[in-house]
Amino acid sequence: MPTNTPANTFEVILSHEHTDFDALASMLAASLLYPEARPVLPRQLNRNVRSFLTLYRSRFPFITDREVPRGRVSRAILVDARAANWVRGMDSATELTIIDHHSLDQELPDVQRIWSEPVGANTTLLVERIIEAGIMISPLQATLLALGIHEDTGSLTYPSTTHRDARCLAWLLEPEHKVNLEVVNHFLNHPLSQAQRQLLQRLIDDSEFVEVAGHTVVIALADAPGFSEELSALATRLRDFHETDAIFIVIDLGDMIQVVARSTTDEIDVGKIAAALGGGGHTRAAAAPVRDDGHGISAVRDRIIALLHEHARGATTVQHIMSTGRPQLLTPEMTVDEAVQLMRRYGHEGFPVLRTRPDGSEELLGVLTRREADRAVDHELGRQPVTKFMRAGSVTIRPDATINELRRRMIDSNWGQIPVVDEQGRIIGIVTRTDLIKLWDEDNLPHRHAGEIAQRLRISLPPLHHALLRLVGQEVARLDFTVYAVGGFVRDLLLNGGDFTVAALDMDIVIEGNAIAFAHHMQTLYGGRVVPHKRFNTAKWILDDPDHPLRTAQLLADLQVAPGSTKLPAHLDFVTARTEFYTAPTVLPTVEDSNIKLDLHRRDFTINTLALCLNPDRWGELLDFYGGLNDLHGGVIRVLHSLSFVDDPTRILRAVRYEQRFNFHIEPRTLELLLDAVELLDRVTPTRIRHELERILQEDRPEKALGRLYELGILSRLHPNLKVDDWVRRRFADLRAWRAAGRGLAALHEEPIERLYWGLLVFRLPSTANDSLTNRLGLRGETQRLIRGLARLYQRLGDLDRPDLPPSAVVELLDDIDPAALALAYIACGDRPAVVAHLSHYHREWRHIHAELTGHDLAALGIPRGPLYGRILHALRAARLDGTITTRAEEESLARSLAARLDA
Repeated sequence: MPTNTPANTFEVILSHEHTDFDALASMLAASLLYPEARPVLPRQLNRNVRSFLTLYRSRFPFITDREVPRGRVSRAILVDARAANWVRGMDSATELTIIDHHSLDQELPDVQRIWSEPVGANTTLLVERIIEAGIMISPLQATLLALGIHEDTGSLTYPSTTHRDARCLAWLLEPEHKVNLEVVNHFLNHPLSQAQRQLLQRLIDDSEFVEVAGHTVVIALADAPGFSEELSALATRLRDFHETDAIFIVIDLGDMIQVVARSTTDEIDVGKIAAALGGGGHTRAAAAPVRDDGHGISAVRDRIIALLHEHARGATTVQHIMSTGRPQLLTPEMTVDEAVQLMRRYGHEGFPVLRTRPDGSEELLGVLTRREADRAVDHELGRQPVTKFMRAGSVTIRPDATINELRRRMIDSNWGQIPVVDEQGRIIGIVTRTDLIKLWDEDNLPHRHAGEIAQRLRISLPPLHHALLRLVGQEVARLDFTVYAVGGFVRDLLLNGGDFTVAALDMDIVIEGNAIAFAHHMQTLYGGRVVPHKRFNTAKWILDDPDHPLRTAQLLADLQVAPGSTKLPAHLDFVTARTEFYTAPTVLPTVEDSNIKLDLHRRDFTINTLALCLNPDRWGELLDFYGGLNDLHGGVIRVLHSLSFVDDPTRILRAVRYEQRFNFHIEPRTLELLLDAVELLDRVTPTRIRHELERILQEDRPEKALGRLYELGILSRLHPNLKVDDWVRRRFADLRAWRAAGRGLAALHEEPIERLYWGLLVFRLPSTANDSLTNRLGLRGETQRLIRGLARLYQRLGDLDRPDLPPSAVVELLDDIDPAALALAYIACGDRPAVVAHLSHYHREWRHIHAELTGHDLAALGIPRGPLYGRILHALRAARLDGTITTRAEEESLARSLAARLDA
């Protein structure tokens, strides 16, 4: 990318002091892309870089600041840096271009171009352009470029590493580039000098351990005036020596104080701390030169500690990933066969074996894993006690233990499930290898989204409802329980963000504890009525029962919310965290109290397994044990296990409803399981099938889900005559449009829309099909009434479609049709103008026309009473409708004539 400049001007390439291999390689790469620019070495180079240049500098275009020619620098290209020492010829008119992979969230100098992207090594940005431009490179150049990527990505192991770094490194390692890996290895693992080793020993001896937000941080101070060796290697060695979360070395060099920092966790962003000190760097590696203001390195140390308290996030501990609540426990007397039954029922891979001492305290004897239990059963040893096959020992961990401690304990014990105990040694939960593995995706950490979710809750909930949830969390915590908002509310909150608003607290409030006891606790404080359901250990706290009034003034005072337009919800539903298991396909499950993890595992799809903690100290924490957030972002409907549709085939209908509501897709394996289980719908009770179909018909556009069910062959499984085609789609859309515009008869707006949708769906079915469908789905009486009316109408369409049909014939065909069916007929017959015209005349005029004479009048005319009256009055009305008579006298004449003729 050459540029043409006047003879007395030129361009330079600069980087930061204490130059590492990423900076040096970036300068080389920039010189390949900008061949007329001169790469000027900084004055201070890291020791391994200096050693490399001692051997190979003659093969590179680097110059020193003393070798910069006379003239004016027209442009300075800064690589791996936002600022650099100016060289001769630069002035305020020099154009600045920055090529830097560090975060650009700080104030920048006045630059004409910024080229910055989040990759692990700055060299990667430039190598990508070299590849794109097809520039040839020598083996030595390729080796230096590889050194740059290796060093700044930790050989592709640092969290900041991207696929782009790996791709560029792979390109450099292609055979034609002939990278010398021995050279790479030598300079990446450059031995310390004698001076460095001596200073490192002093730093080790004088290390101070500081606890910040659950992290252990080492700060090491030293006076080393005139020290000119590289310090970054010392920080890395010291971090590895102490195996700590972060390390800060503070060295007084005489003319300045140098701070070098390293971190092993993103929760301590040393880049931000270094930036506050006047330096910069990455989240896990940074440095800052600090001018001595006379207070010395102790003042810098105090400043670092203050910045740590300001910027460090709370450490991830066992309590963030554990399953809380008492796990399933085995007793020493229990047999392996009994343990296997429990493992099959609850799906766990291992259960603690616990003995209760005479004084009531507990003693952990070991853990029996699924693998060991299965092997015992395979050897026909299932009747033996679990103690013969368990992993003996008492390995436990506290909830406030760090993840590193958990990892070490699992490695040392080879236990994949470790009980979590409280201060008294009582088991309060369990943590597994799977919980630990999920930390690979730090997005799954509960507290990672807490701030964002708390903000969404404030935006989405009316202030009164938001305060009520806060109060629930506070009171639950007082009882030493834990409480979560679970299910669709959480899903929709995360899916829609700030655009999601709710008018009512329609959610399950799941309590790890006793939900009924908590509901009574709230009733004691504020009144209202509690309706418990002891079988499932759930309770409804009713707030609008006039016979059990709420102490509203007290509640509003505790909520600290002034009365306003928003009303309190009618009730709150409290649910004890529970698990469930199915004893046979399609039957209702057996339910037992459990913890939040197992409670979420019993739900239908991953996107419905998300939970928000409402306890004050964990407000907004997101629990995502089963990948629901990823599926929500990816638009995926996924079941939690392969027997999900077998356990409950109604989930088939639910899966399609969610898929179409959110414009998601059912992932392939889930779709395969769904189709395999379709025949099980035949074994589900009519009420449950009808309920799911009604939920579909309550969607904004139910024809989408119904069409998908038809496409998958599921709708025809419910009844072979059901189908969804363009006719159904148009009629459903017309129904919504008519209701929105206020068109049509009153019944069209008074009936529930799902009932009207159902009428349109079955309108074209023969009456025999309607009868069998009614029996299959146990349709409600009101729906049956509508369907019967529509069936009569459909049977008579052939006659009603005749434009010349006399009014009396129209009335004869329509008089016995239910008003709701007649209202819906306008839409169902929208493609039949003659029928619509007859319907319109009927409603506006003809249905109101009757004979003027009555039975009393016929008796006065001397006509004998009897069945004849009905036939005469019917004929009189028909004559009036058709206009053959118009007066009372004509009615009387026709009545006498009909009586004489009919009586003959």
